[in-house]
Amino acid sequence: MITKSKYLFTSVFFALFLCQTYAQKKTFGRNKKLHNRLVFFDYRGTNAIDAALGTAYFDGDLPDPEFEVYFRIGYKRHITNHLGINVIYNKYNIAFKDVYNEGFMSFDANLEFLFSPYTKFSPFIQAGYGYNANNYFEATSTKAQGALGFEYIVMDGVGFRLFGEYNYSFSDELDGLIAGDSDDTFYRIGFGVNLYFGGKKRKQKLLSRIDTVIQSNLVK
Repeated sequence: MITKSKYLFTSVFFALFLCQTYAQKKTFGRNKKLHNRLVFFDYRGTNAIDAALGTAYFDGDLPDPEFEVYFRIGYKRHITNHLGINVIYNKYNIAFKDVYNEGFMSFDANLEFLFSPYTKFSPFIQAGYGYNANNYFEATSTKAQGALGFEYIVMDGVGFRLFGEYNYSFSDELDGLIAGDSDDTFYRIGFGVNLYFGGKKRKQKLLSRIDTVIQSNLVK
């Protein structure tokens, strides 16, 4: 009888220990998730102004393409901590040595995925659709683009960015010459800054949830 009682007591104690361990792990996981989301608002925000300078390089039908100046400014809105939507105005030149030099602009919309939004350093990837035109809208086309890069938060709300972008134009006329079997493509490389803002209300909600979790843990 004593042996059975000891066995029952041991079983109940072990079951309670497992339940407590599971509850602690679940609470730790919830706290960690809340902490990560809070760190996102320390480093970044729900909105950002994006500005960059760089160079553009055209791969068209004419020989001897040259690197030309490139500038962009845009706005980004985070849907989640990882995923954002941005709209960007780009200004750049297309040039071929001693033959052609023309100013262009594009209006782009992208989805951006931030791989590590809870750390200062994070790679990112972008993909989207755009509208391309020369300075006087005499040559226009739609295009698709994709970019890879990384961001480093130098101070709260300020991130430096380096990126490379590939653009595929659904036209073969951007360089003024229709030749070959493929449409025109070009590359843009830039270094810039993201100025983050917004998210104070969401941050306060997260802080209140963390306080609630802490209080509930103290009660336990």
